[in-house]
Amino acid sequence: MMQSRTHTCGELRKENIGHTVTLAGWYENLRKVSRNLGFLIIRDFYGVTQVVIETEEMMRTAEEINCESTISVTGTVRERSNKNREIPTGEIEVVPEKIELLGHCRYNELPFEIRHSKEADENARLKYRYLDLRNPRVKENIILRSKVTSRLRERMTGLGFMEITTPILTASSPEGARDYLVPSRNFPGKFYALPQAPQQFKQLLMASGFDRYFQIAPCFRDEDARADRSPGEFYQLDMEMAFASQEDVFSIMEEVLAPVFSEFGIYEIVSRPPFRRIPYREAMEKYGSDKPDLRISLVLEDISDDLRGCSFSILGDEGAVVKAVVIRGFRESRRFIDETCAQVQVQTGRPVYWFRVNEAGGFTGGVSKHLAGYEDGLRARLSLEPGDLVCMAAGDKLLEVQKTAGVIRKIFGTKLDSCIDRDKYEFCWIVDFPMYEISEETGKLVFCHNPFSMPQGGMEALLYKEPLEICAYQYDLVCNGTELSSGAVRNHDPDIMVKAFELAGMGEEDVKARFPAMYSAFCYGAPPHAGIAPGVDRMVMLLCGEENIREIIPFPMNSRAQDLMCQAPGEVSEEQLEAVHIVPRDMAVRRKEWKIPEI
Repeated sequence: MMQSRTHTCGELRKENIGHTVTLAGWYENLRKVSRNLGFLIIRDFYGVTQVVIETEEMMRTAEEINCESTISVTGTVRERSNKNREIPTGEIEVVPEKIELLGHCRYNELPFEIRHSKEADENARLKYRYLDLRNPRVKENIILRSKVTSRLRERMTGLGFMEITTPILTASSPEGARDYLVPSRNFPGKFYALPQAPQQFKQLLMASGFDRYFQIAPCFRDEDARADRSPGEFYQLDMEMAFASQEDVFSIMEEVLAPVFSEFGIYEIVSRPPFRRIPYREAMEKYGSDKPDLRISLVLEDISDDLRGCSFSILGDEGAVVKAVVIRGFRESRRFIDETCAQVQVQTGRPVYWFRVNEAGGFTGGVSKHLAGYEDGLRARLSLEPGDLVCMAAGDKLLEVQKTAGVIRKIFGTKLDSCIDRDKYEFCWIVDFPMYEISEETGKLVFCHNPFSMPQGGMEALLYKEPLEICAYQYDLVCNGTELSSGAVRNHDPDIMVKAFELAGMGEEDVKARFPAMYSAFCYGAPPHAGIAPGVDRMVMLLCGEENIREIIPFPMNSRAQDLMCQAPGEVSEEQLEAVHIVPRDMAVRRKEWKIPEI
């Protein structure tokens, strides 16, 4: 017995024939054949069951109920004459003795048809998310998410990690994105911040003597939405290990994630550990991205020297960098080339230069007329054959050209089946990130990524190497072109930490002021430690094969960080604002007029 029902709507089978049962669920639809014959579908979390109406009285009862109302059906199970092999309950049906209305849907028309909600306008789906989630296809993603997080916990616990929750209200910290701030009632003019990540807390746990920590951690960042990034909040499998190296972290993550992707993913093929390691500079040179999709066979080729002096100035300029992407056996139209190059330009703001190799081996289309005299060298350099398409990015800044060529590689590779092996999960580690870079805004030396990372070579590297040549023990985990996580071996030595910040223009007092707890804790003898935090949302998105991250979040915001269902963000009363010492702008004007002092 399950509360007021004997069975779920996905449970009954042939062995239940002849039993009297009670089902409860949502009234999905009624197909009326005549006054005394119709087929009602009842749906719950577990599935659907067909209910056969065979009397005029029962038909009147069924017709008085709106679709999506909740009902209870009591009746006898019998074998179906026209079996439905596509559903688990397709061999039986229920002949009702009683249909009872439990929860009335008051609307004759719904915002969208439940079974086709994924085709509805996104704003309508988000506003009526509770209806959208009734769609079994939508619900499956949320169920999978629950199973994945459960399995992640199971595997981490099995490897000796302890789940520890860290604070949600904390201090503002420079993590690279804008904080969500929470005003303090007890301390006027001061604010808490929602954590962008549990970074400092998990390092403090290592200094406290906890050897292996993890949690499914909520993180909050005031960022704009993308297809693979939800605005506002997200969840990550946050972990940290004491007395650990980079390879220790890799080993744990490979042991945890590979089986989870094999078990729950839509693709059967998953990279086997150890995952491929690719240095950052190699990734940029070969793929034009630090999150390369290794399913794509295309690679970048440097042809800067091969085109020096050609009549097309941007390609032939003395200081130009030119990267080529060769698409073998290209058979698409000129229109396809133009449309795809336009997509690249929209993403990068930079043009794509191209030419084709005709059946005679000559160059045609695009910038081919400017390449006279360079054909033999390019044919040899790029091993060109008739039918090949060559797309090029060019400019005077290496990184910009690499990134543009990387987008060429990704967009052409994704659109052409001949260039990508889609049905697999291809993992890799990107390693050896630069510790520092030159800020385009200020021209000064700044940290590339996490400032708490250990520089490769330690203090000696900081003292004697050129800063831009120093690599950090930082790493990213990438799957199918999606960055799942960043991680690092942490800088646990206060002297090395202070020196690292000095190179970025901050002194010891700045470090103490901005990170007081961590600096102090490390002065009491901290263990070497390392960690990582793969994003759960992105992980589930890949496992489901969804293109948009909102499809795997139970109650997502829209791209403007609005909750259309609960109407957040919303206004609050003046009394609420005054309680936390925030004065609305119009009230501030009145205070000035009335000469009332500011709080």
